[in-house]
Amino acid sequence: MDSSEHVCPVCGQPVETVVRRHKTLGAWVPRWEAGPCHNPECEAHVSGGEAERAGRESGETSASQP
Repeated sequence: MDSSEHVCPVCGQPVETVVRRHKTLGAWVPRWEAGPCHNPECEAHVSGGEAERAGRESGETSASQP
């Protein structure tokens, strides 16, 4: 039920895919999730500076899903 393209849950616009990681049995495993919404009319909108700062704090990177 997982699609290859993620969308914003509020406005339905496509959003980028970000890679987050979690530790499982001592190994870091990648997990692809929906990134922040960049639609200026959306309630969940995140400006460029806020998204960049949040990404650095959580250690996520933008990537396309294989």
